[in-house]
Amino acid sequence: MTRIGAVAAHFGRDVERTLGKLGAMLDGARRDGVDLLVLPGATLGGYVPDLQRPWTTAPAREPDVQDLPPAFALDADVVRRVCALAGDLVVCLGLCELEDGLRYNTAVCVTGDGVLGRHRKVHQPLGEQAAYAAGDRFAAFDTPVGRMGLLIDYDKTFPESSRALALDGAQLVAALSAWPANVTNRAARLTDDRQSRLFDIYDAARAAENQIVWVSSNQTGVFGDLRFLGQAKVVGPGGQTLARTGSKGGMASVELDVEAEVARARRVLHHLVERRPAAYAVADQ
Repeated sequence: MTRIGAVAAHFGRDVERTLGKLGAMLDGARRDGVDLLVLPGATLGGYVPDLQRPWTTAPAREPDVQDLPPAFALDADVVRRVCALAGDLVVCLGLCELEDGLRYNTAVCVTGDGVLGRHRKVHQPLGEQAAYAAGDRFAAFDTPVGRMGLLIDYDKTFPESSRALALDGAQLVAALSAWPANVTNRAARLTDDRQSRLFDIYDAARAAENQIVWVSSNQTGVFGDLRFLGQAKVVGPGGQTLARTGSKGGMASVELDVEAEVARARRVLHHLVERRPAAYAVADQ
């Protein structure tokens, strides 16, 4: 059995403060028997403050003043410190990665042994391309809790993303988000927001269509001009929500046998086996 925790929480620019917060959070998860903990996107250093002009700073939005997340190489001291904090836990979290002068919106999966897997966000909404370079692949990897994959917020809008991971053997997908409410037509209540509905729809659909366990984390609170949704959850292979948070901080936690749940979902109808790739070819041209 694997106990899975999906976190809704607020993380900003202060990396040292975040590391202190992570230490307490991981100690609590360890006491609760959590094996896999999925933290939000942009855990280390926060997200951009404005999706339409992500290179500018609040509140003046001065065009020559940048407020971009700090960027780290994967062998940086801060990443090693997170691995040390993780210890025997499998922990997924987001950061801005720096490699060869390029900045990526990246999710990593770590334990005390180091980085087990990495994903660079492929699909970029609105002006995000001004802050990050895009990734170009989806790949599963092996962990102590099973074979899994990583996605970052907008990636889950595209069914091909999670399907690629499922076809690569992932039975668990951790979808890390810094997913805000609608930036152009805000609802008075988060529960009525269009992006809130889509966030939940995508979580359920991606789990059900691939018959996998889906772990969805998200930022909460306000950062710059963005108001984040929360709504962390664990979804079973039939698309059923097994545990969830609201719009405020918290952890959705559930214990299950991932391999058995996936096998049960695929016993009669096995979506990956029953695909007809030749019939889909025209759609991709």
